[in-house]
Amino acid sequence: MNSHAIVTWLLDNKIEIAGFIATLLGIWLTTKRLLVCWPVTLLADFLYLVVFYQARLFSDTLLQVFFVAFTLYGWWHWWRGVREDGDVRVVPLGLRSAVAALAAGAVGAVLLSHLMLYLGARLHVTIALPHLDATLASYSLVASWWQARKQIANWWLWIVVDLVYIGEYIYKDLWATALLYLILVGLAVLGWWDWRRAAKLQTAR
Repeated sequence: MNSHAIVTWLLDNKIEIAGFIATLLGIWLTTKRLLVCWPVTLLADFLYLVVFYQARLFSDTLLQVFFVAFTLYGWWHWWRGVREDGDVRVVPLGLRSAVAALAAGAVGAVLLSHLMLYLGARLHVTIALPHLDATLASYSLVASWWQARKQIANWWLWIVVDLVYIGEYIYKDLWATALLYLILVGLAVLGWWDWRRAAKLQTAR
């Protein structure tokens, strides 16, 4: 690939690349439990909203709208925790809450897939992978909720969701985003490790 082709590709995919960088930075800051992760993540949410809309991944487009809401909530919830406790403290996830959240994710997947098919029919467009896209979107919301609530289980769910997303984005020819999600799997493992260590330190105090 010559320099002209590289420049052309960068210009054609500038929003996706900006989202790539913002997402990586936001997740890395989240693994370190730093409050600044939230404004960076908010920027990534808006950038990928544009990317997914242009790729006709409408479930993911709608997901980004929910991500904006969850990011604002997480920002507020973490800020309140820092104000009260002095730092971001990891919170355990009870079995009943975990089962309820996973069940809600399944229900959300069914409802969202039907909504996407309905909107596609109304708009006379073909929606790529509506059922898979809806399932991943729904469980991403569950993981985001757990993350906003400072629950370590969010990282396990992100690992599973991100691995499946890699295949979907390769199928949609979103190679930069597929690479991003491969890196996000590694960051999720790092996040789980750091948060588990923080939880042990909290218990030891």
